[in-house]
Amino acid sequence: MTILKDNHVHVLAHQTIKKGKSLCGDSYFFTSTDHYFICVLADGLGSGEYANEASMAVTDVIAKFHFESVEKLMDLCNEVMVKKRGAAVCVFKVDYNTKSIMYSCVGNIRFFLYSPSGRLTYPLPVTGYLSGRPQKYHTQNFSYEDNSKFLVFSDGFNIQGIKAMLKGYIPIRTIADTIIEKYKNTEDDSTFILGSLL
Repeated sequence: MTILKDNHVHVLAHQTIKKGKSLCGDSYFFTSTDHYFICVLADGLGSGEYANEASMAVTDVIAKFHFESVEKLMDLCNEVMVKKRGAAVCVFKVDYNTKSIMYSCVGNIRFFLYSPSGRLTYPLPVTGYLSGRPQKYHTQNFSYEDNSKFLVFSDGFNIQGIKAMLKGYIPIRTIADTIIEKYKNTEDDSTFILGSLL
């Protein structure tokens, strides 16, 4: 399990590979600076080597240019898909100063944001995938409260009862362990990233 923790955010990520494959078709990257947290989850089409190549191209470009806007990052992700298999991609950036989240997603990756006041935000993803062809992105902006939690996962997971799981003051490690135990899956690559905004 990958872990990041600083004064602004606490994040856990967990990933499993499809049975019989040596490489995961999902890739992710996240980092936190003094001003923002950036996270990307990419699900390469299919599984195995070419899915891994596509999703890794996405995370590599985000790691290199994470200071850019979410719209610009989606453009860059799309550009690196030329002559690759394509990928579903979710990118979001948390601005610590304005307490806001810029979010964009193409494809079947789910994102949930739960605020302590009881509000659950779950934008509907745009269908399709990034393929290198020009396309429009739907970028959204959400505000968040201190101690909000977020959960993003690829379609290898079918997580139910998310609001009940995220509400209250359950440590995110406990929630992560619950997801791992309850939603074991070897039929597909599967990844979730769970975080708390402090």
